[in-house]
Amino acid sequence: MATTADVRDELAGLADPERAKGLSRFLQMVPGGYGEGDLAIGVSVPEQRRVAARYWRELSLTETAKLLTSGVHEERLTALFILVRKFVKGDEEQRGQIFSTVLANTGHINNWDLVDSSAPYIVGPWLIDKDRSVLDRLAGSSLVWDRRIAIMATFAFIKAGDFHWTFRLSEMLLDDPHDLVHKAVGWMLREVGNRDRAAEEEFLAQWYRAMPRVTLRYAIEKFEPQRRRDYLAGTV
Repeated sequence: MATTADVRDELAGLADPERAKGLSRFLQMVPGGYGEGDLAIGVSVPEQRRVAARYWRELSLTETAKLLTSGVHEERLTALFILVRKFVKGDEEQRGQIFSTVLANTGHINNWDLVDSSAPYIVGPWLIDKDRSVLDRLAGSSLVWDRRIAIMATFAFIKAGDFHWTFRLSEMLLDDPHDLVHKAVGWMLREVGNRDRAAEEEFLAQWYRAMPRVTLRYAIEKFEPQRRRDYLAGTV
């Protein structure tokens, strides 16, 4: 069986210091940034996906969870790619264990790319036919990543034609202090509109004037130019 060390060694062999500098800036791994304290080694996402594809069968859930606690950003993201593959291929018991592993490690899923690569593909799909109250807890967390996980998880529901929890959490998060949550809320509202424009606009009619500007811009990005201008002017 493969170990965490095997994956780390392979990723280290793909590291690129120049790419690491760019990634550190992009994900704000700088003093005062939301990713402050994180470490990038400069492995591209396609390379990480290839590593995950090679190891997801051989790396146990315990070893994958260990990789998810790494101090290296790419190692955590690769761990999440492995978990997604395990989740898709797993039986009900295995999927439940993977879901629990993700929820137990949200403090390590601590940048938007980590959240967006896992919440819509593990958290949301697991909760499709189950009690979703855990999303209320996540949305009420003091940890910004928990709150982004909550709203991003609803992407799975949206794809199934179920918009209730997207609207519920969007309302809860209207006054969120973090830009990364504002963007995620707007993105999910836009995804609702891609499938049911009337449903999105019914929600917007009630809340658009109270939304952070960035949330509204994301939510109406696909609207006709004049319709966008009307929303931004507050004249809808």
